[in-house]
Amino acid sequence: MSLRVGVQLHPQHTGIAELRTAWRDADAIGVDSLWTWDHFLPHTGDPAGRHYECWSLLSAMAVETRRATIGPLVSCTAFRNPHLLADMARTVDQLSGGRLVLGLGAGWFEAEHTEYGLPFPGPAGRMDAFAASVTAVKERLARLNPGPAGPLPLLIGGAGRRRTLQLVAREADWWNWYGWASEDPVAEFRELSGVLDEWCERVGRDPGEVARTVMVNPDQLPLVEGFAEAGAVHVVLSLPAPYDLRRVEELLKVRAALTS
Repeated sequence: MSLRVGVQLHPQHTGIAELRTAWRDADAIGVDSLWTWDHFLPHTGDPAGRHYECWSLLSAMAVETRRATIGPLVSCTAFRNPHLLADMARTVDQLSGGRLVLGLGAGWFEAEHTEYGLPFPGPAGRMDAFAASVTAVKERLARLNPGPAGPLPLLIGGAGRRRTLQLVAREADWWNWYGWASEDPVAEFRELSGVLDEWCERVGRDPGEVARTVMVNPDQLPLVEGFAEAGAVHVVLSLPAPYDLRRVEELLKVRAALTS
């Protein structure tokens, strides 16, 4: 069984020095991937607490790490012109030496849209805009000179059975799910992965072409083996500050046990 593991460092309620130390140390101890999120405001804890912008952090991460892939988990396409977003992603990929994974999502946190003067339509409107943005991002990436330095896989996050998973089947290289509110996360992940298989068959795509990834909270580390058995090939630990990398080391031990 092959399993890759990573860590998402929450860019809220922390400082730049702490973030830089954490991503350097996580890269040094052998994680396969490093991630941040794309929000403009803290979405837990003090809403006026410290917070940092996603793509600025990724640019720094790109030049300060060496081996792990990096990426946003996920970048909200409503925040930026999709052609600009593609150019930003290509540039960060070049800075990293070809290690970027481009994670995209439709957005869900209404308060940050309001605070930054961005529209926040209903679910159908957000999905329409998201699908159009994904198409525009891929078209722009194909036209940029120079292009990405690496493969620049496209990851789409979400669990919508009808529209999101259909879009994953059509457009994505990776699919990510985050089941923090699920009563039985492993069972729900397995079910949703089966729905994705069905969409792949409907659109004429080999389901094996879409890598299945899952993000877990620290208290869900005992579920990692179950996720791997359910088809996850990459598990990401969502880690708040202060960054206790001992939890990352636990995940690395699980990876070692499953791949030995």
